[in-house]
Amino acid sequence: MTEPTAKPLPELVSYLEGMAEPHILFDAQYRILAANAAYRRQFSPDRSVVGRACYEVSHHFSVPCDQAGESCPLVQSRESGQRERVLHLHHTPNGEEYVQIELSPVRDASGKQAFFIEKMDPLHVAHGQAQAQSLIGRAPTFQRMLALVARVAPAQATVLLLGESGTGKELVARAVHAASPRAHRPLVAVDCSSLAENLFESELFGHERGAFTGATATKGGLVEAASGGTLFIDELGDIPLSMQVKLLRLLESGTYRRVGSTELRHADIRVVAATHRDLDRMVSEGRFREDLYYRVSTFPIHLPALRERREDITLLADALLRRVTTGRTLSISDQGLALLQAQVFPGNVRELRNLLERASLLCDGDTVQQRHIEQALEQSGRRQFAPANAAPFTTPALHHDPQETWRELALSHQGTRAELAARLGISVRSLYRKIQASK
Repeated sequence: MTEPTAKPLPELVSYLEGMAEPHILFDAQYRILAANAAYRRQFSPDRSVVGRACYEVSHHFSVPCDQAGESCPLVQSRESGQRERVLHLHHTPNGEEYVQIELSPVRDASGKQAFFIEKMDPLHVAHGQAQAQSLIGRAPTFQRMLALVARVAPAQATVLLLGESGTGKELVARAVHAASPRAHRPLVAVDCSSLAENLFESELFGHERGAFTGATATKGGLVEAASGGTLFIDELGDIPLSMQVKLLRLLESGTYRRVGSTELRHADIRVVAATHRDLDRMVSEGRFREDLYYRVSTFPIHLPALRERREDITLLADALLRRVTTGRTLSISDQGLALLQAQVFPGNVRELRNLLERASLLCDGDTVQQRHIEQALEQSGRRQFAPANAAPFTTPALHHDPQETWRELALSHQGTRAELAARLGISVRSLYRKIQASK
């Protein structure tokens, strides 16, 4: 039996209406009681959401989030008794978008959690569908990484991005910057692997005229160029040991000196560092300072390898093909996608991008076929891996395929759930939701 809907105080509804950010108010049974003007404009311009379940509106679920494989802030708030934050992939008028959710319980006179206020903040730096320029993914490992990005971006904490080459560390660094209060100021990157030891200090901190042979004029460094913004230190593990102490001083005191100067300067920067190296091992081997390691790893974020988010290959392939084919509109055949999904990609997303660019140059038509992928793989010298099921598969439109289409595929499919998800062009988690909703 459905519990009666409690009526919120008019003052509470009026308070939400005056908020600039999108807010909704709902009860303990997930029923939306009010949605402010900002929410209506951004998430529901064509129809009212009042009286509907929050999970049905945001996710098109027939059951609460926690019963469909998602984290539910209401359940978490009930358990903790306090505010909770999660990152969700929501349906919006512009398609599915990542949204930061901040849920706060509202207690009645008896102290019972009677209502819940949910604030929504779209995370525009990432998408769950193919976009021209953004972080793209739906896999659980990708979403866990993105949730950490969303949580740390508004802060000033130093971020350390850890991951294999080609996983997109610079793109994630740009996402941290773009979602931070410093987004209107510059993001300056320094590639430590390309700097000679005798140039590192000068490039980073600048130098005075006459400080060394060839210093014919005073020059500001990259720290000054990043003033007010973010300094992205790429390939941190390649910094010479003799220079690491100077970086440590910058991070600990926020001050530095130009080469050849005694003047102490203040650095107004936020630091994001990245490396593909094993810093723990480097510390134990004496090749990286332990104090610098602890200082720079205030908030570490692991970037998943492509093999850890294989269900994202279809999305990534679509988006990357758009980026590498200026002036052309290409698609990939089902057989071509199946071949891509079977590959190991030790070079991760960078290798996938390069492979697609080669394949597009080998294609004269408007569809990249399996043979073009095979030729591109042969050119790279990589060993090819054939799809587990070489039969062609169809990929219905994401979340818009008729229920009978996916059910027919599910009933006829003989492989694993991961393979079925790949055939449908969705993640394993999304497949799980479909199965639960159909029961």
